[in-house]
Amino acid sequence: MIYTVTFNPAIDYVMKFPQVRHGGVNRSVSELMFYGGKGINVSVVLSQLGVSNTALGFIAGFTGTELETGVRAMGVNTDFIRLDKGMTRINVKVSAEHEVTELNAGGPDIDEASLARLTEQTDRMKDGDTIVLAGSIPKCLPGNTYEKLIARLSDRNIRVVVDAEKELLTNILKYRPFLIKPNIEELSAIFGKPVSGMDEVRECAVKLREMGAQNVIVSMGSNGAFLLDENGEKHFHTAFSSGKTINAVGAGDSMVAGFLAGYERGFDYALVLGLAAGAATAFSEGIATREAIDELMKQTGF
Repeated sequence: MIYTVTFNPAIDYVMKFPQVRHGGVNRSVSELMFYGGKGINVSVVLSQLGVSNTALGFIAGFTGTELETGVRAMGVNTDFIRLDKGMTRINVKVSAEHEVTELNAGGPDIDEASLARLTEQTDRMKDGDTIVLAGSIPKCLPGNTYEKLIARLSDRNIRVVVDAEKELLTNILKYRPFLIKPNIEELSAIFGKPVSGMDEVRECAVKLREMGAQNVIVSMGSNGAFLLDENGEKHFHTAFSSGKTINAVGAGDSMVAGFLAGYERGFDYALVLGLAAGAATAFSEGIATREAIDELMKQTGF
């Protein structure tokens, strides 16, 4: 079973305007609503690809109820922990004149008792399971929350996938995570220098493997993606260019889901399916559908 963890899920409310007048009344021409958070995005794409999984995390208030209902309607099994106080955040995204302004809420505080319940959930995981930890840690939690969770799993044969930035990522490498997926900007932040070009990408990926990661995917946007696998073999695939980028939110999460869904068929297939899932999301208003991913996969020969 694959489990995803989203500490601070959100309902994204997208409002589109021809233009915005500050200090006045603005009426939108259309609205869209998406249920998300990085782990939830992974779960949605896994479900689209026919891979059973369960989304874990924290919800609160009436917005939490709405998010859980919406996520389940998308075919995802959920086992969210309900918090007694606060409410699941709503992020408002204002789209006007080719620009997007984001108004992101902080989200509810997670108390120690609720965090302990998440730990109990992970304690029940079995050999062969996979856990995906994606995104940042809320300010209400200690910065070593990922480390503590992963350390408790280290005595079992559980695949750990981490998609996070800077110290959140580097501090867990000693536990030999199954997969990490930094992008170019995140590589630059980790190593404290601009990273550009395939030679530098390879060099950084090798260092991350030496630090403990088993498989390293580096997403490079329009330049494709590079994979250094657990056997030390290098893989690369160009980006899909048959669509127009509409929404980059969730593309990286979709890539993680595609890789996990395709892993059993080999690294080349997993990388290509990951790229196809990421591109299908980027070419869509929301998270990729199975049909959109399949359409891109037809171009690959797989």
